[in-house]
Amino acid sequence: MKKLLITFCLMLPVMALYARGIQEDINLSEEKARTSYALGFVLGPDLRGLELDYNAFVRGLQAGIEETDSELSENEAMELVQIALQKAAEKRNEENRAKEADFFTENSARPGVRTTLSGLQYEVLVEGDGEKPAADSVVRVHYEGSLVDGTVFDSSYARGESAEIPLDMVIPGWTEGIQLMSVGSKYRFYIPSGLAYGPQGAGPIPPYSPLIFTVELLEMVNSENSEYED
Repeated sequence: MKKLLITFCLMLPVMALYARGIQEDINLSEEKARTSYALGFVLGPDLRGLELDYNAFVRGLQAGIEETDSELSENEAMELVQIALQKAAEKRNEENRAKEADFFTENSARPGVRTTLSGLQYEVLVEGDGEKPAADSVVRVHYEGSLVDGTVFDSSYARGESAEIPLDMVIPGWTEGIQLMSVGSKYRFYIPSGLAYGPQGAGPIPPYSPLIFTVELLEMVNSENSEYED
């Protein structure tokens, strides 16, 4: 919410340079009109979920830019914006939680998908016969992490090199999941947000997001050879 509020406050003065005449018919062949439209289009996604009266929005925009008498004090305006953003965030989070529950219910019914007591789901793509790691092991893996919509947010494959991972320094879903594997295995994990980044999210990962990881367990790393050892 804080990021959205900052974005809103930073962009508002820029948009206001083009606020006059915004309700009139526009000709997008004109540079000023195209720029104005582009600014609105870029800002729009950050305001999704808010219920806006566009006429009132433009009036407030013009009042802020032209420094005319405002119908609200600055404190009143900021308080209203914060309340609106909070409500929008709560609504998005509620929708994300519902989508997450639906996803895991449907996914659990797919052939080959297993569910642990924690709610972690996984399927075996290749079963190895090597050593199994412990919760404090350091392992070398290849992996790809994505959201349920297919957006890839991290991939050792894309970087062209495997990763050395200490299992006591990663999200709980990884710590639990990797321990199910034997060296030489390849699994796909479906990690609930409660075993990942929860209501906060992280970077490109929204709050209450299930994560999908395809992981190859390549080897156990000897502690004396680990880059994480002093």
